[in-house]
Order: sequence, then structure tokens, then C-alpha cells
Amino acid sequence: MADSTAGQARNGGLVTTEVIRDGVLAVTMNRGPANALAPELLTALDEACQIADDTPGIKFVVFTSSLEGFFAAGADIKHMRTIDASSFADYGDQMRAVNDRIETADWISIAALDGMALGGGLELALACTFRTAGPDARLGLPEAGIGLLPGAGGTQRLPRLVGHGRAMDIILTARQVRTQEAFDIGLVQRVTDGSAVDSALALVDELSGNSLPAMVAGARCIGGAHDMPLAEGIALEKSSEEDLFTNGEAAEGIAAFVGKRRPDFA
Repeated sequence: MADSTAGQARNGGLVTTEVIRDGVLAVTMNRGPANALAPELLTALDEACQIADDTPGIKFVVFTSSLEGFFAAGADIKHMRTIDASSFADYGDQMRAVNDRIETADWISIAALDGMALGGGLELALACTFRTAGPDARLGLPEAGIGLLPGAGGTQRLPRLVGHGRAMDIILTARQVRTQEAFDIGLVQRVTDGSAVDSALALVDELSGNSLPAMVAGARCIGGAHDMPLAEGIALEKSSEEDLFTNGEAAEGIAAFVGKRRPDFA
């Protein structure tokens, strides 16, 4: 990819972070054979989020995989066989913490889904602002088949995206959703015949002229629409709008509009 800088490896290369163009950080998982989300991979993802927070100018973070056929296959079943109930709870808390961090970050996140995104891998993608999918994407929450449920946000974020009935179907059947269906039901926002990463970067191009604080605030208000009564959601929208006017980039945006020029957002 053009304008790239040298990547930084996290936790022995399980994750690399690389600024692939101005304002865009790629976070690439590389834990063979299928990016099972073992504790060490989750730690590396958390560290990658910290890199995104600490790197000046980062507006977009693209989560992807270096493994052909896999985004992430889900929780590490081999690890789960070796732990007791207390450690299992800690493991779940670690997964949820990473997903929550992505969802509440001050940057826009895009999961580029080429191949399998199953279980915890799909839950990671569900925490992102956007999801793009290549032609061979297979998305699912198979936990019911092993006596569990998708407990890192799957039962909560999926119905918010696709509706109660579709989420019930996907979770209880444990089936895999292919690319076109995923787009049709709103599980992913962009599909492509090529690379999901290229589609993610095309989406970045669509978004890059907008104000980052406005996009982040908009995403949080939209998320609040699922969690709050209408009156509380309207109050959140009001306070967010007023804060953007006072402390955000609205002054520059308004001046640019009046002056018939492109805004110079930070």
C-alpha cells in the first residue's frame, strides 16, 4: 500500500500496527492458523488500540488479518479447555474489554472481513464502527453448537444491527452468513468483489473530508438510540451538538461553507 511506514509488531508479531496512509492505522492479526483470540492476542489488540490513541493524527483504524481465509475464528477453544470457571470469567472480561475499547474509541474503526469471522472474531467486528466484506466472507456466531452463547457482546450488538428475528436465527442456528446476505441484512455496510481492506480504504476516502469529532459524536448518539429512552437520546444528541459547536470543529466547518471552500479540519 502506498505511503506506508514500517510496521510495529505486538506480542511477538501476533499483531502489527502500521500507518498505511495519513490518518489511517492498520491493525493486522497474525496468529496462525486462524487468529483464535487467545489471551495473548487480545493483549496485543489492546496494545494496538493504545498505539492508535497515542499516534498523532490517527482518525481511522482498519482491523484486518494476514491469514488467508480468516479474519478471526473466535475464542481459543484449546485455551478454554485448560481453565476453570474463574479463569473463564476473566477471559470473557478480557474479550469484552477489548471490544468495548474499540467501540468507545475517539477514532473510526473498520473491520475488513476477508474469509471467516466467527464467534469472538465476529464480536470484534461488531464492535467496530463499520464492516466491509470480501466475496469469501463467512460470518457467524457458532457458540450454541458447543453449549455456550456469544458472550463478548454478540447477543447485544447483533440484534441492534440486524433486528431481533434475524439475530435469533443467526445465533440459535449457529449458521454462517455469506457476504451478500450480510450486506442485505445490514451486518456489513460495504461489500466488494476484491479485497475487504481496499473496500475499507475506499470507505475512508468517503469519510475523510468530514470532521472526526462530529463522526465520533454521531456514532455515539446513534449507539445511544438503542440503549436509551427517546428523551435521553435526544438529550445526548443536544449536548453533543452543543459541545461540537463550542469545542469541536464546527466553527471551521461553518466558515468553510460560507466561504465556499473545503474545511481544514485537524
